[in-house]
Amino acid sequence: MKFVILAVGLLLGVTANATIMPKADLVVVKKSQYSLTLYSKGVALKRYWVALGSNPKGPKVREGDNRTPEGRYLLDYKKTDSNYYKAFHISYPSVADMQRASKLGVNPGSLVLLHGQRKGSVMSDQTLQRSNWTNGCIALINADMDELWESVEPGTPIEIRP
Repeated sequence: MKFVILAVGLLLGVTANATIMPKADLVVVKKSQYSLTLYSKGVALKRYWVALGSNPKGPKVREGDNRTPEGRYLLDYKKTDSNYYKAFHISYPSVADMQRASKLGVNPGSLVLLHGQRKGSVMSDQTLQRSNWTNGCIALINADMDELWESVEPGTPIEIRP
């Protein structure tokens, strides 16, 4: 029986050591801890190390401030035409973000992503994740992005906390 299961797994491209993670229903980013945690029904599935924008403290206020937004958004679609390995679009700016920017007379910015490494990057995973190298996005190493890509569906909420 074990041979049959292994043979079927190999036909489907699943190795004997592969783990199938449940679908996540919430993504939580804690900027101060440089962490992203996937949740399903209130249970933490897995935690990842992230890189943020080069000015990580405080919420994103305007385009070009290199800050990562704070608040509750949606991972609203998988972006297939990205300069990064894989990317989810984050539904920033919210109505509240746009109102705050309007009061300040600034553009709130847009195109905030949760993404892998820049295509063609030759830096090591460790080097990249030790720095805040994005323009305000949330970045994972590519292997972690692969796991997230399989576990998270478009429409999943993302909470970005200080």
